[in-house]
Amino acid sequence: MASSNPYRGRIWFPYTQMQGLAAPLEIVRGEGVWLYARDGSRTLDAISSWWVTLHGHAEPRIAEAIARQARTLEQVILADYTHPLAEELAEKLVAITPAGLNHVFYSDDGSTAVEVALKMALQCWQQRGQPQRRRIVALENAYHGDTLAAMSVSEATAFTAPFQEWMFPVERVSAERPEPLAGLLADHSHEIAALIVEPLLQGVGGMRVQPPEFLRSVRQLCDQHHVLLIADEVLTGFGRTGTMFACEQAGISPDILCLSKGLTGGALPLAATLCTDAVFEAFLSADRERTLFHGHSYTGNPLGCAAALASLEIFRTEPVMQRIAAIAATHARALDRLRTHPRVAAVRQTGTVAAIELRDDGRGYLSEAGLHLRRHYEKESVLLRPLGPVVYVLPPYRIQPSELEWVWDVIADSLETLA
Repeated sequence: MASSNPYRGRIWFPYTQMQGLAAPLEIVRGEGVWLYARDGSRTLDAISSWWVTLHGHAEPRIAEAIARQARTLEQVILADYTHPLAEELAEKLVAITPAGLNHVFYSDDGSTAVEVALKMALQCWQQRGQPQRRRIVALENAYHGDTLAAMSVSEATAFTAPFQEWMFPVERVSAERPEPLAGLLADHSHEIAALIVEPLLQGVGGMRVQPPEFLRSVRQLCDQHHVLLIADEVLTGFGRTGTMFACEQAGISPDILCLSKGLTGGALPLAATLCTDAVFEAFLSADRERTLFHGHSYTGNPLGCAAALASLEIFRTEPVMQRIAAIAATHARALDRLRTHPRVAAVRQTGTVAAIELRDDGRGYLSEAGLHLRRHYEKESVLLRPLGPVVYVLPPYRIQPSELEWVWDVIADSLETLA
């Protein structure tokens, strides 16, 4: 667990109030679901280290693929040049994602994947001769990242409050009922470029689950009013909701799809924004000003592509979907046990993601209960990081049933420590 001594290092940690920060636990090794500290202790990673680790830490096949590629080509500019792994990964992503997403734009992380998607959507309509379509619609409780445009389409929270005056205006509609979206599109569709959604599961917004029917209705409304649909599957992609992609459960294809987090199995930063032929073709022109002027230094990095291909090979050759189903079943049993607890206001689950929402102090992400529980879990050697009053479990797929049951026992016991 973290030391009570003050931190004296040079790192400015994310989402962390640095004043009075205790020295964090120094992790020197990972294996499977376990993180091993310099002091000899170990911690079970029950949130996949911010939702990225799919197959466990230090997964041998992924590590070997990265090492092999590092001896051949570690980096090359992806403009006027390409490399075999970027091409192979693009082909495989097109093959496994929802139908019609035929073009792949690489970037670095989830926020940048969303930035690319928004730029694609806005510029697409300009170049189709409809520049008045410049408004973006997003859902209540949404979170899409921490860069400026990604914050703009996210719900106003402690994450975005200091930057409100610099963020662009967004139309926001219910994440539970399609009727408000229908009304907005009926009146203003000629001004709207795109709707962005987190399909089936809103992550940072509180692990809020939507039925597939909502996503189907959203797709139908976007089709009816010729509005682009952006699906942010940065969290939900690669099996997290029980299917390879959340959109599959609604039987829909978005116009633009954002992927990251689990793309490399959690080994290296990499993101991809996929789009349809119709979006891509809006940028084809003899006029070079109609280019999508966006890129990153490490776009399509060979090491990241090697890791992603190795992760996809694990999906192909190992019973990953069966592991996912087993996690979901264990979650369901645990939630049944906790749903009537007096401290629990609600329970939610989709696939490998399960959450309990506590009766809280109304402070949201800054809830004192969440902070208390995080420190309690550190002492119990479990990595859980509540989203304010929402305690969630989102483990690597290699977790054993006994390990996951132990995590839920720790959570159940922790509820008795609340004032």
